[in-house]
Amino acid sequence: MLLRCGKFTFPLDRPLIMGVLNVTPDSFSDGGHYLQTDAALAQARRLIDEGADLLDVGGESTRPGAAPVALDDERRRVLPVIAALAAAGVAVSVDTQKPALMREAVAAGAVMVNDVNGFQAPGALTAVAASDCAVCIMHRQGDPQTMQQAPHYADVVAEVVRYLRQRVAAAQQAGIAGSRMVVDPGFGFGKTLAHNLELLRRLDEVAAAGVPVLAGLSRKSMIGAITGRETGDRVFGSVAAALIAVQRGAAIVRVHDVAATRDALAIWNAVADHS
Repeated sequence: MLLRCGKFTFPLDRPLIMGVLNVTPDSFSDGGHYLQTDAALAQARRLIDEGADLLDVGGESTRPGAAPVALDDERRRVLPVIAALAAAGVAVSVDTQKPALMREAVAAGAVMVNDVNGFQAPGALTAVAASDCAVCIMHRQGDPQTMQQAPHYADVVAEVVRYLRQRVAAAQQAGIAGSRMVVDPGFGFGKTLAHNLELLRRLDEVAAAGVPVLAGLSRKSMIGAITGRETGDRVFGSVAAALIAVQRGAAIVRVHDVAATRDALAIWNAVADHS
């Protein structure tokens, strides 16, 4: 299986590593660290050197309780970083819910659009359909202001899979080829710890839908709830979660700690190649 991302084509015979680059003042893990373009580009170079296959650049925090960001502010944060990285030959994803910014980011060189809202906003699918960028379609219940107040599912896996299949069908109807699609079950987005664990335990059922799965577990509250560690001390738990996700079918892991994840996956790949 291949994933087409603009001028990049990624074979999915091994898991890909997507490095997280938040150019925000308030993201849960690294908010404010890379708000300035120079700092963001320096961090991007570190992530690539550590082994990231692509980078996900976001200018609006979607952590629980986060306030929306105006289009002009988000645009000012992400577009210079995307343009500079694209010019340097880096595969860049933009993490945004705004159709206008999707179009501008792709024009600036982004080769993937990662939408936590599943491209449900009016014009979102149209904004990406005519390009050759990849799309990452995520599930969430509620919005950042409300999603963790009282999430409820009769069967979290069945409901997430049903939603993702519906959004994949909508993307296909908009003219987006299956080779350009990735789905994300949305760990931590309108889910309790029990929901997150059930999704991870049964991630192979999400992968069975036939579209590559991206798993974003890095440093999230579920890791803290299990380990008792604060956000910056969740490397080991995050790497373990990423490895479990890959074992259960994830094609891409979205992580903050690229080097540690790369080493763990190198061992996993070596064993898998000789089994």
